[in-house]
Amino acid sequence: MNETTARKTTDANDDRHQQKPHVLTLPLDDQQADREPHSYERWLLAKLMRMAGDPPVRFQLWNDDLIEPEKGQPRFTLRLTDPKALFALVTNPNLAFGDLYAAGRLQVDGDLPELMEALYRAVHQARQQWPKWLEALWRNHNPRSTGVSEAKENIHHHYDLGNEFYQLWLDQAEMQYTCAYYESPDLTLEQAQLAKLEHVCRKLRLKPGMTVVEAGCGWGGLARYMARNYGVKVHSYNISTEQLAYARAEAKCQQLDHLIDYVEDDYRNISGQYDAFVSIGMLEHVGKENYQALSQLIRRSLKPDGIALLHSIGRNRPMLMNAWIEKRIFPGAYPPSISEFMGICEEGGFSVLDVENLRLHYAQTLTHWMERYRNSMDKVTDMYDEHFARAWEMYLAGSTAAFRAGSLQLFQVVFTHGENNELPRTRQDLYTFPAAPEVQ
Repeated sequence: MNETTARKTTDANDDRHQQKPHVLTLPLDDQQADREPHSYERWLLAKLMRMAGDPPVRFQLWNDDLIEPEKGQPRFTLRLTDPKALFALVTNPNLAFGDLYAAGRLQVDGDLPELMEALYRAVHQARQQWPKWLEALWRNHNPRSTGVSEAKENIHHHYDLGNEFYQLWLDQAEMQYTCAYYESPDLTLEQAQLAKLEHVCRKLRLKPGMTVVEAGCGWGGLARYMARNYGVKVHSYNISTEQLAYARAEAKCQQLDHLIDYVEDDYRNISGQYDAFVSIGMLEHVGKENYQALSQLIRRSLKPDGIALLHSIGRNRPMLMNAWIEKRIFPGAYPPSISEFMGICEEGGFSVLDVENLRLHYAQTLTHWMERYRNSMDKVTDMYDEHFARAWEMYLAGSTAAFRAGSLQLFQVVFTHGENNELPRTRQDLYTFPAAPEVQ
């Protein structure tokens, strides 16, 4: 990154830090109660634990009273600092749990990702017996619109927090904010992210001189990898100003800018035809109401013998995103089910060539992110505030747990025009030699 670009990015980061984005409405300080808990409050918590499937947790109230689980031994203790926190949690735990944790009004004794995994597993079993009124009370809401103007604001909310923030805990190789590929469990985060990029390139069967269009490029790492290692010309679309500033500066620094065109525009405005269409981690932002248009876009953008790859968080069945994540962290998010994913292919008349689920790879990726993030929480707090730092800790912990518990999946789907016969007969070439680079 040259000095001018770095100064502009730093100034933008400083402005955003001063604005304190994403400060939630609940107060950070403990709301200490000056009274004893009522019997009905204890009853409500006991009822909450039964409805949640009797997870291995106990509650500690503001006066240090303990509410023990009816079944089994507790592995975690959740401390509520005030009565209003109790009522918020009982009324809508999907939203309140994250808010209360970020505000310091719900405190956890035990490993946070392990707690969230235990809760997800227990609730998954219990919700099959829930009455309809409880489903309605604890429901997740529909995601915000992902229209052209709304998408810009959604992306700004999550990705334009400042490159410095993400650099604290993403890989140092290519700044990948998507699932890595762990061919062996002992890979470093940097190795696994480079392996992911190589794995994607092999699936696209890239060759020198080809043209590639990328919908949603993040910090531009895949485009640089494709240009540097495969000699292809890449057109990468993104609407995050912060990410594009970083991507363009890195491409120039690596002398790859003659092969890469980073376009600050919505993916819906992609034009031309290409040998490959790729999108890594953007489909979650598209919104299922736009899947038909996306399918038609890919169809007209792909040459007759071209190959497309979509890489996205997904579900085993249609389900809304957790209310807290959608409202506080990831506005407009909707991970598609595998059937909805296939609907994109069906709409465009595509032939599906390969479907791979990298769920456990994402769990390991998040474990690495979580470790780095926690090591940097003091810096995050200085950059924003304690509330923000705790909210993102909860987000990463909950995401780790969701992939471990199987409530989230990670799909890579490869497809082509239905009439294309220029295809490899096997997938043997994907595994001829390791995708991950050797340790230097």
